[in-house]
Amino acid sequence: MNIDGKPYRTIWLAHDGRSVEIIDQTRLPHAFEIATLATTEDAARAILTMQVRGAPLIGATAAYGVALAMAADPSDVNLAAAIDHLGRQRPTAVNLKWALEEMRRTLKPLAPSERMSAAYAKAADIVEDDMTSCRRIGVHGVGLIERIATHKRPGARVNILTHCNAGWLACVDWGTATSPIYHAFDAGLPVHVWVDETRPRNQGASLTAFELGRHGVPHTIVADNAGGHLMQHGLVDMCIVGSDRVTAIGDVANKIGTYLKALAAFDNRVPFYVAMPHSTIDWNLERGADIPIEERSPDEVLKMTGRLPDGSIVTTDIAAPGSPALNPAFDVTPARYVTGFITERGICQATRDGLLELYPERAAGS
Repeated sequence: MNIDGKPYRTIWLAHDGRSVEIIDQTRLPHAFEIATLATTEDAARAILTMQVRGAPLIGATAAYGVALAMAADPSDVNLAAAIDHLGRQRPTAVNLKWALEEMRRTLKPLAPSERMSAAYAKAADIVEDDMTSCRRIGVHGVGLIERIATHKRPGARVNILTHCNAGWLACVDWGTATSPIYHAFDAGLPVHVWVDETRPRNQGASLTAFELGRHGVPHTIVADNAGGHLMQHGLVDMCIVGSDRVTAIGDVANKIGTYLKALAAFDNRVPFYVAMPHSTIDWNLERGADIPIEERSPDEVLKMTGRLPDGSIVTTDIAAPGSPALNPAFDVTPARYVTGFITERGICQATRDGLLELYPERAAGS
């Protein structure tokens, strides 16, 4: 997607053909900086500290982290150690585990002398798969926006509410929840996005608003708690969110606060869609209650980073001194509150049968 007219992906191989470059998302929206990952530890740190974030991008970064490990030492011991270390960085997004298993399955049967080149090739395949999947999510999802537009008066905007950042910054390109929006905007449809700020890390205000604005998509940042009010007043035509993990029966783990948006949408009969690639589905997990929920530092709740008038970027306390904080990073939305899934293979109901219609190869015994 575009940043001020220049196309970018979120991760790419550096000119030296070995290290990896990323957009450092901890600096956005106040500074646009590129960081270099030269070691597996660099990749692990980028995942943990959220220089990269978003389930698909976490998986792609982990894949390149394994490639960096193979460039340093392609032994069996180092392959196992790299996969184990990268896999411990963030527990909720299943794309991380999926990408690491793809790397393990590809590299383990090979001789050590073959592993480095194979690792970089497989990581590149994972990157391309994500980009293609996200583009196809947009191709399938744009029809939902078109149908709403045809039922409104000519020129009336289609208002879409999203939560957190499920944009191209969370993926390699296009994004999940934003892909239908970008396709609609590029096709000339009058879309407008209500961007939840998404406390405590403000990925909506900092990242979704940043990328939509740089691409030219009309949008408005709203406080997280404003979503229900907007729906009650008919100002939301549909919700589209992303996901970090979807169970085999359709329960959805996404950024904390998603569940509350789904409840408000259900009460106000606003369609609530979840956009996701195949790598986000955890076919081995049934209940959303069994999804591990990452608990992050209380400092993310107690502090906030911003830019001062002189341009300096600072982190400051915002809470009462001495008060503790709890910081679960995700919540689970039961499948019954999800109108449907938008995937690279099409749109389906948020049920086991719906998912299996799109992914019949996952049926037992097939």
